[in-house]
Amino acid sequence: MKLRQLENLVEIDQDITDDEFGTYYDKRSIEQLLNYGIIILDKPPGPTSHETVAWTKRILKLPKIGHSGTLDPQVSGVLPLGLGEATKALGVLLLGPKEYHALGRVHSLPSKEKISEAIEMFRGEIFQKPPQRSAVVRQTRTRSIYELEVLEQKERLLLMRVLCEAGTYIRKLYYDIGEILGPGATMIELRRTRVDQFRETAGLVTLHELADAFALWEEKKDDGKLVKMIKPVELALSEIKSAVIRDSAVDAMCHGAQLAIPGILQISPSLKKGDLVGIYTQKGEAVALAESTMSESEIHDATKGYAFETKRIIMAPNTYPKKWRTKQAPPKD
Repeated sequence: MKLRQLENLVEIDQDITDDEFGTYYDKRSIEQLLNYGIIILDKPPGPTSHETVAWTKRILKLPKIGHSGTLDPQVSGVLPLGLGEATKALGVLLLGPKEYHALGRVHSLPSKEKISEAIEMFRGEIFQKPPQRSAVVRQTRTRSIYELEVLEQKERLLLMRVLCEAGTYIRKLYYDIGEILGPGATMIELRRTRVDQFRETAGLVTLHELADAFALWEEKKDDGKLVKMIKPVELALSEIKSAVIRDSAVDAMCHGAQLAIPGILQISPSLKKGDLVGIYTQKGEAVALAESTMSESEIHDATKGYAFETKRIIMAPNTYPKKWRTKQAPPKD
């Protein structure tokens, strides 16, 4: 297994994986990727995120596709899509930072010094009230701006790079900076260049490229292009802690059972109570998202009980064989 979060796990126990069931996450066929894959799409300006998903469904002939982090119609850039069961893992990406390149116009011609002073005021934690046309309740809330810089200035035009917490309104950020400068400012164009670990520089997929690649696979059985565009869903979980479980525990979890201590083989070092954790098979397949109810040392010392509380099941039931039994009801008198 090559995923970063699975490289340095602390071994709890040993077990022999059964190659008869499951598939190594990086050896999936196109058919499997269409149910456990993600596409890092380059959303074009114009359509809504919902329309973009609808078009992708028609292109790939899939009933179930979801996206992570809505982009307004005129905003372009990184839009992660989850295919089939992979939609259940997309929420993890909302925990990470997002990066934008924003072009705006200030309604005066302030000095570079004054612009720098205004920009400095918006680094760190800020207060924001969603714009009137937003889809959320308009209540003032805090958001974190991790990095904010002017990339280029041409007279009254400002090109800025913003690395921020999910849910930050960049248009409102421009407006507020304009209020500090005096006459105001208006955002003209916006592009999202990063969602958590997925960056624009790593190569995005356009709708046209996706349609061409899918047609090539469907008509000529050539998957060379398509397999490069659909990534394993496990990549979406690469920034959180992880645990590997026995093959015998997989189907029980998929049917809603909590993960007991004997079913755990490996865990991330420095695991803390309350950490969000990706649960994996020995082949590196994502089984579920869970919250740790014990620390690393407590899991090592325990012989029974539950170490994780399941939050979301990703793997479909019956992917692995049933090796568990339900308790029999006591006989009636």
